Amino acid sequence: MLNVPSHSFPGPSSQQRVASGGRSKVPLKQGRSLMDWIRLTKSGKDLTGLKGRLIEVTEEELKKHNKKDDCWICIRGLVYNVSPYMEYHPGGEDELMRAAGSDGTDLFDQVHRWVNYESMLKECLVGRMAIKPALPKDYHEEKKVLNGMLPRSQVTDTLAKEGPSSPSYDWFQTDSLVTIVIYTKQKDISLDSVIVDHQEDSFRVETIIKDYSYLIHIGLSHEIQEDFSVRVIANVGKIEIVLKKKESTSWKSLGHPLENHNSLLSKKDTGLYYRKCQLISKEEVTHDTKLFSVMLPPSTHLQVPVGQHVYLKLTIAGTEIVKPYTPVSDSLLPEFKEPVLPNSKCIYFLIKIYPAGLFTPELDLLQTGDYVSVSNPEGNFKISQFQEMEDLFLLAAGTGFTPMVKVLNYALTDIPSLRKVKLMFFNKTEDDIIWRSQLEKLALKDKRFDVEFVLSAPTSEWSGKEGYVSPALLSDFLERSLEESKVLICICGPTPFTEQGMKLLHDLNFSKDEIHSFTA
Repeated sequence: MLNVPSHSFPGPSSQQRVASGGRSKVPLKQGRSLMDWIRLTKSGKDLTGLKGRLIEVTEEELKKHNKKDDCWICIRGLVYNVSPYMEYHPGGEDELMRAAGSDGTDLFDQVHRWVNYESMLKECLVGRMAIKPALPKDYHEEKKVLNGMLPRSQVTDTLAKEGPSSPSYDWFQTDSLVTIVIYTKQKDISLDSVIVDHQEDSFRVETIIKDYSYLIHIGLSHEIQEDFSVRVIANVGKIEIVLKKKESTSWKSLGHPLENHNSLLSKKDTGLYYRKCQLISKEEVTHDTKLFSVMLPPSTHLQVPVGQHVYLKLTIAGTEIVKPYTPVSDSLLPEFKEPVLPNSKCIYFLIKIYPAGLFTPELDLLQTGDYVSVSNPEGNFKISQFQEMEDLFLLAAGTGFTPMVKVLNYALTDIPSLRKVKLMFFNKTEDDIIWRSQLEKLALKDKRFDVEFVLSAPTSEWSGKEGYVSPALLSDFLERSLEESKVLICICGPTPFTEQGMKLLHDLNFSKDEIHSFTA
């Protein structure tokens, strides 16, 4: 079974940003949208040219199909005829042609490994490779994966370069409880490093250790109650998960291993895991942006780290469509909103609804009580970037504000060295400004925080700053509290905004270590 995430392309022209690698998009011809592609795949047209046959493809045969009108690509051992998809690809034909007639797995993983190519290209499937495709460049022969599981000795080997010792686990029981103990031997483990899901017969614990994922995946030998507790002893890197037995009987074993149990894999080689979350509230924030609140299942422990994102998944016209969103706090100020449930059980999203889009109108149709699938967190923002930080500057445009919410809350609450935080928030009109009242009240409440609004299409009554990101705006805004103060600048918004902002920041002699870009 292929261990790949179940995803699809984000909607075109979305301004929602996440902390991952960017990619270029090209304008698509009329009638070449994602929905047009879905319609074509359901039309019954033969998109492979093989009249429904599946074949085994040799490397020699694959190499022959390397032209735009005859383009086969291998991804993880499956070969697709992508010629019919050329004009529908948001990244353009040239991007697909980079992998024409070859194994495109590495290239695919670099650009958008989260895309559910199996769903998107299922009608283009030619068959499987007759022999194993070329191994990824970072694959080491001494670390072979056997049946999707790393032997215990190789768990040790894999982490040897990353830390002093390998993760392991044990368990013990009382009459009413079962405790699973994970020994990570890493001191930077926190509650948001641990994701626990209990669904039917599957009990799954994923622990993020630096850039690796350690998985415990077990079919429990006996039934347990829905609620459980998770505790982290940070100074020794120990995690305790306490389960409540349904019956007070002695367990002879914890259970039987399921897929990838006791494995340690690089995060980029693991698929994303989804759980169904219930929509519990939806409220207007601006004329086109809403605050969605979803509730995690009772049998899930998941906390999204600051600066990271998740994927929301809906089935639209029979195809799974996925979009990335960065969760926010329920508010910037506690007095603005009384949480419906404990924050540890809810995830909040500020989402702009695009009437002509594919995903957000469907999301907006969901009613309280309906479900949406939510993935594990992803992203490359590290809390360590805050270490000893004195000045924090945030540059946001539109819904590029979303990753700044938790960054702002965390900085003001948990960074003792912090002297000041400044947000420059770019929008088109005053009506587009998300949480304006909260931002202004926060600035009054906390003297370390200041916010400046910049509008590109203001009314004549607007007395604030106008225009787009520019050297003049930034040079005034980015003033250190002290000449040598430690600075972090976060930037997020539509791609042209982010690219221009990054260029200007480099021109102003800020180093790469002083800048973090949240890009789509």
